[in-house]
Amino acid sequence: MNIFSDIRTLVVETLDAMVADGEIPSGLNYGPVAVEPPRDAAHGDLATNAAMVLAKPASMRPRDIADALASRLKQDPRVAVAEVAGPGFLNLILHPQVWHDVVAEVIDQGGTFGHSGIGAGVKVNVEYVSANPTGPLHVGHTRGAVFGDALASLLEFAGYNVTREYYINDGGAQVDVLARSAYERYREACGHSPEIAEGLYPGDYLIPVGEALKEKYGESLIDRPESEWLADIRTFATDQMIDLIKGDLAALGVEMDVYFSEKSLYGSGRIEEAIAALEGDGLIYEGVLEPPKGKKPEDWEPREQTLFRSTDHGDDVDRPIKKSDGSWTYFAPDIAYHYDKVTRGFDELIDVFGADHSGYVKRMKAAVSALSNGSVPLDIKLTQLVRLFKDGEPFKMSKRAGNFVTLRDVVDQVGPDVTRFVMLTRKNDAPLDFDFDKVLEQSKDNPVFYVQYAHARIRSVMRKVETMHLDYSDDAKLEDEAEFAVARKLAEWPRLVEIAARTNEPHRVSFYLYELASAFHALWNRGNENPALRFIHEGDPKATGAKMALPIAVSIVISAGLGILGVTPVEEMR
Repeated sequence: MNIFSDIRTLVVETLDAMVADGEIPSGLNYGPVAVEPPRDAAHGDLATNAAMVLAKPASMRPRDIADALASRLKQDPRVAVAEVAGPGFLNLILHPQVWHDVVAEVIDQGGTFGHSGIGAGVKVNVEYVSANPTGPLHVGHTRGAVFGDALASLLEFAGYNVTREYYINDGGAQVDVLARSAYERYREACGHSPEIAEGLYPGDYLIPVGEALKEKYGESLIDRPESEWLADIRTFATDQMIDLIKGDLAALGVEMDVYFSEKSLYGSGRIEEAIAALEGDGLIYEGVLEPPKGKKPEDWEPREQTLFRSTDHGDDVDRPIKKSDGSWTYFAPDIAYHYDKVTRGFDELIDVFGADHSGYVKRMKAAVSALSNGSVPLDIKLTQLVRLFKDGEPFKMSKRAGNFVTLRDVVDQVGPDVTRFVMLTRKNDAPLDFDFDKVLEQSKDNPVFYVQYAHARIRSVMRKVETMHLDYSDDAKLEDEAEFAVARKLAEWPRLVEIAARTNEPHRVSFYLYELASAFHALWNRGNENPALRFIHEGDPKATGAKMALPIAVSIVISAGLGILGVTPVEEMR
């Protein structure tokens, strides 16, 4: 049951009836007609903008449409009151039985309540994290990992066929730097002093790699020229780093379906194939780019390059795909990688990038648009910076990583569940302050605690009534406004899932869970004042069952929402 969708259907059918009776003209576009929660709960249960958005195309006063619509909607047994407000907004109050039915349906459907068919099996590739395989994941990667993983789960909940993917950037110069850094740790393992020159990776995490290299090669590589060991150590160290990254992700509860190697594109003909596809559409040419906007760099000179005509697909400037020496630019393998995604048959693509990749958005969208002839949309989500605090001070750098705070540093401090929830308490493109003290605080101001506390309270009550043999299928006994407020919030869950999935915004789930928990805690406090509103009625299993239906439904939805976020619901607070 999606009460908002159901009532919108009622509104549209009523408008059709008004057309048939000549009250409004035919041919109106109902697309903008919405049914939503009112901005002020005192105005009713639902509100529709139908009269406001149809008035101009119908050449009528909004109030006239609203009055006629209200009189017809009142005839539906679900609608108790239909009132016109202001210039033509229509507020609806539903019959109490509607909210009883919502609670019963949550219990009947269990964890599938709120599942949506909007995905309808659409194949979506969600690429996230995709950090260079040169060291452990840092806190910025943590936010991208949590966001991408929660988004993937949200889309699955909404019916999409989702593939979680990690793009291993192992084809660039950074893996050569990794190999040289690992070689110094290998020398260290062999009893020599490592020479960590500027530009190499200084973190202690490479010490075990050096020891593993010694175990494999002994001292046979000592003092050998770089040309003899670079390729082998590059492969060995990259594999070690991927294992390290997989371990970091596992600590956060993240599992990928696909790890795609950039290196696999080189020498395979796939880069050439992707560029040829663009060339076949007249999108590759030899040309000279304008100098960068603003102050022209001193070393800039006009030179002919191989360019992708990305401006034909919404980019600001055309982009080079081949350097003057004939080698590929960084953009070329990225084009090939996304061409591979398109040819794998994905209907939609989502990339989760760090905020420092904002300049890549338009060119990547242009490439996918060109490669798919506009048939495969690409949504790129940028995750902003995370600022860490502890004891009121910025959290210090990690010695193990060398120059940044790692994912493991965060998870070791507060655990994966708290880490994941907190990372989703802000929209992905807004900066996030992560205070290690506040995220563990047991107060209403800490959304992690507040939501988990609601679930734990319900589980505590459920344990107390386990021996009463209750029948939760009985109609929920809703009497107080606090109970109806909880039921109305439960009814919003299917709508929330659809909105969050359509906008690719999993943070909406954490916001919703906080609001649901707040409504439940308010009801709990009302029960402290009014014994009739308490969930347990000693010696009266039927009354207890009727009262328990509502908290049971709340626990089901909280558990489902936390599942999307990748957070384990707690059974009791400690």
